[in-house]
Amino acid sequence: MSYREMYNNWVENQYFDEKTRKELIDIKDDEKEIEDRFYKNLEFGTAGLRGVIAAGTNRINIYTVRRATFGLANYILKNTSKEEQSRGVVIAHDNRFMSREFCIETANTLAACGIKAYIFDGLRTTPELSFAVRKLHTIAGIVITASHNPPEYNGYKVYWEDGAQVMPEIASAITEEINSIEDYSTIPTLTDENKDLVVLLDDKQDTAFIEAVKTQLIRKELVQKVGKEFKIVYTPLCGTGNVPVRRALKEVGFENVLVVKEEEMPDCNFAGIKYPNPEDKKALTRGIELAKVEGADLVIATDPDCDRVGVAVKTTTGEYAMLTGNQIGGMLTNYIIEAKKSENKLKDNEVLIKTIVTSEFGADIAKANNLEIMNVLTGFKFIGEKIKSFEENNNEKTYLFGYEESYGYLVGTHARDKDGVVASLLISEMAAYYYSKGMSLYEGLQDLYKTYGYFKEETISLTLAGKEGLEKISEIISYFRNTNMETINNKKVVDVKDYVGGIDGLPKANVLKYFLEDESWVAVRPSGTEPKLKFYVAVKGDNEAQCDEKIDGIKVFINEIVNKLIK
Repeated sequence: MSYREMYNNWVENQYFDEKTRKELIDIKDDEKEIEDRFYKNLEFGTAGLRGVIAAGTNRINIYTVRRATFGLANYILKNTSKEEQSRGVVIAHDNRFMSREFCIETANTLAACGIKAYIFDGLRTTPELSFAVRKLHTIAGIVITASHNPPEYNGYKVYWEDGAQVMPEIASAITEEINSIEDYSTIPTLTDENKDLVVLLDDKQDTAFIEAVKTQLIRKELVQKVGKEFKIVYTPLCGTGNVPVRRALKEVGFENVLVVKEEEMPDCNFAGIKYPNPEDKKALTRGIELAKVEGADLVIATDPDCDRVGVAVKTTTGEYAMLTGNQIGGMLTNYIIEAKKSENKLKDNEVLIKTIVTSEFGADIAKANNLEIMNVLTGFKFIGEKIKSFEENNNEKTYLFGYEESYGYLVGTHARDKDGVVASLLISEMAAYYYSKGMSLYEGLQDLYKTYGYFKEETISLTLAGKEGLEKISEIISYFRNTNMETINNKKVVDVKDYVGGIDGLPKANVLKYFLEDESWVAVRPSGTEPKLKFYVAVKGDNEAQCDEKIDGIKVFINEIVNKLIK
């Protein structure tokens, strides 16, 4: 069926509600918009859906959410035992437009298929969803969120019984089930007979989750000693982190926590923040302003579903600087190792896990402490998979810490996805430790650079939306794959890894990584959730100026190629 035929079907079919059909009639003269909304189905990617909220097959709406859920239900019913099916599915959602509605649609569709659906009474974080899957022993979990995307987006992420996002083979099988659903009217609807399969959870899950998070605190006495005076500014960016992050901090002894009032309560528009991403300094503008007024020691921001954490710290000049995900991850690696060593809790078999596009800063620190490092593909589920394999092999290896450059960290194994609650707690503990020594977190970072060398990274994101954009992204990565790059920025390429065929014991992935003679590296991969092509640049040098020069040269090299290809 052509995109025009699909559009006409949605306009004329009485299955779709009047509001949806009116929205589509209003764009009847915009052929480009019609094509973009209907030229394909919104793809169920590596773990779910993500898209702009609007009517159409290539948008997220109650109908595409129902379709995805019916596909998931069919996969569960065909591939799991009766006992596993009876365990049900738990669903959480964030503060975005339509999140609650999508949550209810998901629960009702599962119940209509005979599968129990647990829902919370309001917003919950992604890490609590991961925790709840394990705590409730459900066969799967779903969280309605578009993470840090702009306000017009929403999404749908699927988790399996281990609490991690579904692995590629399951995601692929679910996708097949979803793609087989061509007629939306065949999706079952809730009846009086199965409405009792939708179960509302109480707050016991919240308390269990917070208690699990609190057990990850290492220097408890230190926090209780300085927690009253150590000043933290926190912003949940209008999302799900407000209640659990503040609760966890308070219950361990951080009593001097100031919250950015404009960004405290849930808001679909994120208090005017166009891109509620803690990686973006603009998202921390109000937090940093409040910190300057109050003289705060630390600024923390969590994204809307509270799985990522951004940090700003006071520098030696009194200004506040953003730390990168690589810097935070490296510092946490060092802090956890040193804190455990001081209490004789560090085991010889502990392992640091990071992604292939994460810098070597934390890895070098772990190596210096004779610990093993494992590299996994981008996507925190691959870190969760390693934790699971450790447990299944009688803990021959012990999970120390896992992180990725995009501000995702997991301390502990209570969740199997990045956890902004526990990360906020450990970052605060780490900053309080330096504070107790008369140092800022920034000064602590500079000390580590003196020991291990200066590391710096930059991600170049090329956004190319629409059908033509996807084709152009494919063309660019094909160019890199098929061109013999002997040098990059006048540095010899000493190794190239193409993960498309599956190497180093990792699943297949559309990623290329170039290793240069000066310990720099460049990776290129399409985003799994957005219409973007990403270039990851990582360098190492004697100082920041030297690193900046290297990054600038590599960026010029990349931009020259890209500009030539997109003309």
